[in-house]
Parts: sequence; structure tokens; C-alpha cells
Amino acid sequence: MALAIPTSFDPATFLANAGLGRRIVELMPGENFFSQGDSADSVFYLQKGRAKVMVVSKVGKEATIMLLSACDFVGEEALAAVGGLRLTTATAVTACTALKIMKEEMIRVMHEEHAFSDLFLTFLLARSMRTQADLVDQLFNSSEKRLARILLLMAEFGKPGEPETLIPKITQETLAEMIGTTRSRVSFFMNRFRKLGFIDYNGRIRVHKSLLNVVLHDQLPEDHAMKPELSVTPRSRLNPS
Repeated sequence: MALAIPTSFDPATFLANAGLGRRIVELMPGENFFSQGDSADSVFYLQKGRAKVMVVSKVGKEATIMLLSACDFVGEEALAAVGGLRLTTATAVTACTALKIMKEEMIRVMHEEHAFSDLFLTFLLARSMRTQADLVDQLFNSSEKRLARILLLMAEFGKPGEPETLIPKITQETLAEMIGTTRSRVSFFMNRFRKLGFIDYNGRIRVHKSLLNVVLHDQLPEDHAMKPELSVTPRSRLNPS
């Protein structure tokens, strides 16, 4: 009697194809993977495209907290969501193709397939390091340097292969949300980067490698290092005496 030979598990094949407990979904720009407050019943694996993760305050103010690209998991907090609800909203920035994996199937494959759990653990560690770097960036770097870092991350400098220097369409309002400043300051810095030859933009932003000097070496010409002027009433007008 012939014995069945178990087939080896391939994480790449698992994440590329639909199957039991998982299906391929297509999203157009602006469509949500899920919304804050939805049931946290699944995890997405982004096969193609770019997405962003946002939170909304009780008064309706939105903040973009992360940008995602191909090979990222989306909504992985569903595996430990308190109360079983989404704490964020994930939205497609460009047209996206993703594998939607139901929570039960995600837990099963993590427990049974060590190759997959190793891959997912590596992703979680990288995500944790990115979150730490974002926090340090927010606490210690200027808004101009934070903007340069976000643009470089979107262009995927530092990843294997050639960087995608032409980044997806993104509004100055979204960039301002991500670095914790105003749209007017983002506009000021973007114009400055363009004049210095770090970026080009005409509807789409093209990032040049020279922008790395802003993040790594703080290399900005002194004669351009001025900040946007603030309108301040002279003291003499406030206190005539």
C-alpha cells in the first residue's frame, strides 16, 4: 500500500493564491480594506499597490500613521484585537491586490507551518522597528527632516533593487498629518527641496537620491536653511507703555 507523501509548505505560494479561508480582493484607490470599529475578523497581505493606515479621533480628526507597500501585512492586530474591533482604518492609495486571510485560518497556519510563522515573526519585528524609528523621528527630528524621511520611505530607498523614485500620488495634507505639521509648512519644504534638486514634482513626486543627505547628514545649504516667517506683532504695539 503506497503511503501519501506530505507536500512541503511554501509561504510564498500560500500568500499568492486563494484557498480555504482566504481569497484575493481588488481595491481601487480610496477604497477601504476595513474601517475603524469594524469586526477584526481577518488579516490582509498586500500583493500589489500602496495603502495607508489612519485613525480618527472622537471629534472626527483624521491622522495617517503608516504607509504600506507590497509584501506588507495589513490589519495584523486582528490577531490580538481587544473586543474584536478594528482600531484603525486601512485605505488603498493606489489600485491594490491583496489576499484576505480569515483570522481562524491565519492562526491555524501560524501554529502548523513553522516556515510561515517565521516569515510572519520577521514581518512583525520589522514593523516594530519601523514604529520605533517613527517615534524617534517624531520626537527628535525637525518637521523638514521628517518630511524627507517619509518621501524616501515612499520611494523605497534602502530596499533591495532599484527604488521606485516616482512615488504614488499623495496630498500635502496627508504628508502634514504624517509628520505632525501644517500643510503650508509642507508646501514650503517641498518647494525648497525642489529648488535644491532633491525632488521634482508636477502632479507626481519624483525623489532623487540626494535627498538622503538631508536625513543622513543634515546637509542643507545655510543660505536656504531659513524657516517660514511667522507674523508676530511687535512688543511695542502690545505694550505702548
